[in-house]
Amino acid sequence: MLHIENASFAGKKVLVRVDFNVPLNEQYQVSDDTRIRATIPSIQKIIAGGGAVILMSHLGRPKGGPEAKYSLKHIVPVLEHLIGRQVLFAGDCIGETAKHAASNLKSGEILLLENLRFHPEEEKGDVEFARQLSVLGDIYMNDAFGTAHRAHASTAVIAQFFPENKLFGYVMQGEINAIDKVLLQPERPFTAIMGGAKVSSKISIIENVLDKVDHLIIGGGMMFTFVRALGGQTGSSLVEEDRLDLALQLIEMARQKGVQLHIPTDTIAADAFNEKANTQVCAVGNIPDGWMGLDIGPASIAQFSNVITASRTILWNGPMGVFEMEKFSGGTRALGEAIVKATNSGAYSLVGGGDSVAAVNKFGIAEAVSYVSTGGGALLEYMEGIELPGVKAIRG
Repeated sequence: MLHIENASFAGKKVLVRVDFNVPLNEQYQVSDDTRIRATIPSIQKIIAGGGAVILMSHLGRPKGGPEAKYSLKHIVPVLEHLIGRQVLFAGDCIGETAKHAASNLKSGEILLLENLRFHPEEEKGDVEFARQLSVLGDIYMNDAFGTAHRAHASTAVIAQFFPENKLFGYVMQGEINAIDKVLLQPERPFTAIMGGAKVSSKISIIENVLDKVDHLIIGGGMMFTFVRALGGQTGSSLVEEDRLDLALQLIEMARQKGVQLHIPTDTIAADAFNEKANTQVCAVGNIPDGWMGLDIGPASIAQFSNVITASRTILWNGPMGVFEMEKFSGGTRALGEAIVKATNSGAYSLVGGGDSVAAVNKFGIAEAVSYVSTGGGALLEYMEGIELPGVKAIRG
């Protein structure tokens, strides 16, 4: 396996799997270029080393063939602006169109291939499709952590055609290093913060981190399943009735492993799920009928903030409340600020999962934590201890 820092790109065509699956507005303009910006250092490294860059990605979920709204040509203007040079575009990712464009590519040039998912073979992990992609380049670089959990042709299968010439880009390497630093070599105390709506979507992660952390903070909608399991009155709050036994098992598992489990003691309750609702602070286990908890309360914020600021490693996955509504954003904002304070004092903080990333961006603290993962589903699976196909394919 090559490493991006010492690989030789001179005179080589580098086939790079990127994650340009970005949101577009109604005019097909990129509305969030975070994932594109993340890949620029890898592209620049190849060009600086005398190589040519062939980029491939998917965009959206086209239904079995080309669809104009999912064409990667919409990405070209943004990519050109960010990289500061011309980006060539091929109207297909395989076949004569792609081969012709790739064969004429000179060192220092960038070529973007059309959407991989315009061919159903991509998602099927088709070996012949992967081979047709592989003939376009001399070196294969995977820099798409967001799709590393998919065993697709361009993310996992293709690597077999580059036995000596495959490597991770900076995005992939950075993600893996950050998660490994947290899960494999944490400085203690190590605190994990788990939020979001449902316990069911976080079971495997919670079970995996209970073997590693000193403190586990529970927040978001999932906290009410724990509260109800412990006999609390949760009003109209979100509760997974079929997961009460599971919540009790997780509480017992934490006790057996010596992990301090922190469940909120108070909540901001509302009489409706909207910004104009009436609110009150009440104990999590004493929410009146017709009221629902939509954020953690001030006592919980104070307690959790103390745990966080005393930590040396912090993993944050999931908000504390309905942070999209200003009225219920206080808990998520406060814990974000506590994470920043801990980070400034030398702690290592990893933020991952779509809602957590949205929260740190909303509150303007993304630059103040150690690492913000672009991974989404890939991050969650990696945190669950699952070996990702896209990672395994490079590591061999």
